[in-house]
Amino acid sequence: MSDATWTPAAVAGIAAGYALVSRRLSVTPVSGAMVFVGFGILLGPAVLDLVSLRQDSAQLRILVEVALTLVLFTDAATVRTADLRSEGILATRLLSIGLVLTIAMGWLLARPLFPGLSLWECALLGAILAPTDAALGKSAISDPRVPSLVRQTLNVESGVNDGLVLPFFVLFLAAVPGTSYAHEGVAGTFWRALLLSPALGLAVGGIGGLLLKASLHRGWIARDWRQILALAVAAGAYSLAAVTHGSGFIAAWVAGFAFAGALRGRGPRTTQPTVEVSDTTELAEDLGGLLAMLSLLFFGAVLLGPALQHLSWRIVGYSLLSLTVIRLIPVALALVGSRLKAPTVAYVGWFGPRGLASVVFGLLVAEEHVPGVETISQVVAITVGLSVLLHGASAGLLAARYGRWYVRAAADPGLRESSDTPVTPPRRRLETTGHPEN
Repeated sequence: MSDATWTPAAVAGIAAGYALVSRRLSVTPVSGAMVFVGFGILLGPAVLDLVSLRQDSAQLRILVEVALTLVLFTDAATVRTADLRSEGILATRLLSIGLVLTIAMGWLLARPLFPGLSLWECALLGAILAPTDAALGKSAISDPRVPSLVRQTLNVESGVNDGLVLPFFVLFLAAVPGTSYAHEGVAGTFWRALLLSPALGLAVGGIGGLLLKASLHRGWIARDWRQILALAVAAGAYSLAAVTHGSGFIAAWVAGFAFAGALRGRGPRTTQPTVEVSDTTELAEDLGGLLAMLSLLFFGAVLLGPALQHLSWRIVGYSLLSLTVIRLIPVALALVGSRLKAPTVAYVGWFGPRGLASVVFGLLVAEEHVPGVETISQVVAITVGLSVLLHGASAGLLAARYGRWYVRAAADPGLRESSDTPVTPPRRRLETTGHPEN
């Protein structure tokens, strides 16, 4: 770090301070993401200059890559197949029609606003800002006044779309001259990142889940080491894909699905108590949440703080479009025919916060020395920064307002939003775990 003494101490102090007031802040419009990003700006070159991208890029990349690997693995592991069926068809619409349209709109609107970017750099920008991070607006999903169907839809979408964006991101990066992926070519990238990496993830996750299940059946594994095993599976999938020059993120994401599928699959009867996947991935989720918050802190320091010093109407304009038009129109089109009321469509459309995945993708582009990297980095920084502020501040207020509307509308027996679909609150970040007091 730029100051080997004060930077770790400052980061530890910020984390400890937030921990002490986290429960109190959870009932206010101030989110954990706001706190960490705000203190990040304070630590960065704009104020105290304890952290800088020039000197701390290697450490920052390790931090955010580990965080995203764990988030991708645990998100995939906690999504059930049933979540993508029946009422989950709404999430499937958002993950197919909605996601493709979001990338396409982000691509097309970037062209006139940033004439200095090439066609594929504009495509990269669209892909980087497409994934959502529901944990940055936790009240939108965790508030019980919001119908479970809507909460489930947002939760599943956020848990899956960062992994689905990866193939687009990798292929667009391969199309930009001069990047490491471009050296492999589109065909080579397709083989290594989109075929080999998922295969490795499927193998590592599936074998890990089957071995864990067999060990549980025999009563060989302790609870603590069960959680360590989940971390090892995620790290193993990422590492194998990395050494074969594939995509470690794609491998970790697929490994999460395979691990959970093998663990949930039918097997021999046992006297051992039933084990939920969430009991096995709890440590990985909590560690991923901590690292994600620290990633947001360093994001504020090395990306957002400097970007605030070089604002332009094009950057701010595109950022606002990304959070509104580029999100709302694809969501509305994806939900045509769903019989959802306009307030619900607007609610789902607004709560598409941009977070960790966009930060990591933006940093990967920065390290690839893409010609338009300065513009791309500034746009990503301002968009994520605005999202942290606007979605975090509006989550509680809009959840309460939408909940009141739902209570009045629920008198209609044919209301599509009235569903008993169970929902699991997001646990991707420390601020969203919400464990009840014992």
